[in-house]
Amino acid sequence: MRDIDLAHLVPDYIQTFETYYPSKPDSELMRMYGVDHLHRLNNNENALGPPPGVEQVVKTFAPTAVPVYPNGDCFDLRQSLAQRFGKAPDQFLVGNGSCEIIASVIKAFCERGDNIITADKTFAVYEWVAEFSGLEARLVPLKNNGFDPQAMLDAMDGHTKILFICNPNNPTGTYWDKDTMTDFLDAVNNRAMVVIDEAYSEYVENNDFPNGMALMDRYPNVVIFRTFSKMYALASLRIGYLCAQGEIVELIRRTHIVYSVNALAQKAATAALINDGSFIEATRRMVGQAKALLCEMFDGLELTYVSHEGNYIMVKVPISDTLMYRKLMKKGIMVRTMTGFRFPNWIRVSLVQLPVMEVFCNAFTDILKGDLRHGR
Repeated sequence: MRDIDLAHLVPDYIQTFETYYPSKPDSELMRMYGVDHLHRLNNNENALGPPPGVEQVVKTFAPTAVPVYPNGDCFDLRQSLAQRFGKAPDQFLVGNGSCEIIASVIKAFCERGDNIITADKTFAVYEWVAEFSGLEARLVPLKNNGFDPQAMLDAMDGHTKILFICNPNNPTGTYWDKDTMTDFLDAVNNRAMVVIDEAYSEYVENNDFPNGMALMDRYPNVVIFRTFSKMYALASLRIGYLCAQGEIVELIRRTHIVYSVNALAQKAATAALINDGSFIEATRRMVGQAKALLCEMFDGLELTYVSHEGNYIMVKVPISDTLMYRKLMKKGIMVRTMTGFRFPNWIRVSLVQLPVMEVFCNAFTDILKGDLRHGR
């Protein structure tokens, strides 16, 4: 039998694509670093856990439901989302996390020779999906740690199909206010689709933050992404959704994999939307307290940091981010290194309950004092 010729079978853009390796399971990491606990401050998870009602759904999920396929288009959840946001159920499309939604939108609008535009330091999956689909991802540098609207407009050409805006941006937390967003949409003038990823929108309390759900009524090219992974703490169930005008959703639906969202995720997400007001307030309060504590510490250490919206904060460390990660891991604390986000020597820290934040502050300070003492 002849050898398989992968160079012939695999497209060039796949052969040159850099593989992303997720972190190992917590149990394996604890074994590797010799610790008996691990505070997860790396993925912006909501440490309070999901809203009331979700726990009951999880506990009472019937074993007899396991062999049955889930509803293929998340019918009940789309009804709940429609009621919550005053839209029609057909304006929603639910996916196995926002990553699947991103792929569906790109497949629906882009073909060979087209390009997408986003920032160079933002949620990387827009760029990744475009590139491993054989499309050009045009990455516009951030300006003052935020998306640069004019630079994005300047990067457009006749082959630009989608502009991805992460609002607030992960990892910097900056956002476009209402005027900036509407000025940008006016300038795009329906020449391309504009995806506004609002994964962290529930964390923003400022009145000038634009409501994407309202914008789509005025701008038919707007597609809104949201997720149950961040504020609603359903990350392990992988469930996100988009909302747009009905005819746009119908086009995206043609490329979307049905039955990709499991039954438990659908039920949990539906339950999460019920009586979530006090839960969101409690989460915002937790994040605010944590943010104040860390900012005070970083100020005291005279470190550069970026703190805006969202349940995370980013700080530049005087040693490599990888070395800081390893030192914190040996103390049972996991943060996100930011070199992969094109922020070398920065780390991102998720904001959780004060006792855990105090553990992080003590460990972080001890590490810096140790390195400074040894001249590193």
